[in-house]
Amino acid sequence: QVPLVESGGGLVQAGGSLRLSCAASLRIFSTYFIAWFRQAPGKDREFVAHISWRESYLYYADSVQGRFTISRDNAKNTVYLQMNSLKPEDTAVYSCAAGNSVGRGRYPYTSETWYDYWGQGTQVTVSS
Repeated sequence: QVPLVESGGGLVQAGGSLRLSCAASLRIFSTYFIAWFRQAPGKDREFVAHISWRESYLYYADSVQGRFTISRDNAKNTVYLQMNSLKPEDTAVYSCAAGNSVGRGRYPYTSETWYDYWGQGTQVTVSS
């Protein structure tokens, strides 16, 4: 069973919006953080944003600050990524990931090595 399943990707014109969803089938403890990463063709995977499961410890990459918003619905075990003012350089496979903050030090947690559970990703393509 895949612990995290992303949805909501697609093709959009520059300046448009998309909302990605990350549905978790694993049990998410209060100390967990959920993050979005993205990987463009030929590039390394990069951190996009994260949110804590209990409080609202938010953190964004500089490249998406002010355009993307991460949020969660604890009752639905789902995290969202609202992406506005999309640019062609936002084109990538977007994946969500989950990790436990216990014993990991202070946030932000921007390294992919910090996260233990991953989804399979959803493609976002922004045309110019």
